[in-house]
Amino acid sequence: MKWLDNFSFTVLIILTIFLGTAPLGGQPHLLEKINMLMAGNLVKPIDIFDLVMHSTPVILLVLKTIRYFKLKQSPEA
Repeated sequence: MKWLDNFSFTVLIILTIFLGTAPLGGQPHLLEKINMLMAGNLVKPIDIFDLVMHSTPVILLVLKTIRYFKLKQSPEA
């Protein structure tokens, strides 16, 4: 998971906000695709790609945050 250290928090936060709220008018794609997934309507490849694309920064940000706090708590050698 050391590759995750190459991403800065600032870039991940900006990407999360930008892709999480896109498009700016109407319901965000991420929310729309999650609703489709919960309803069982997420079947088209373009919709699955959209879900993956819009959720990737969120997932990376969560993983980086978890890694940051775990490394911070571990004793330094």
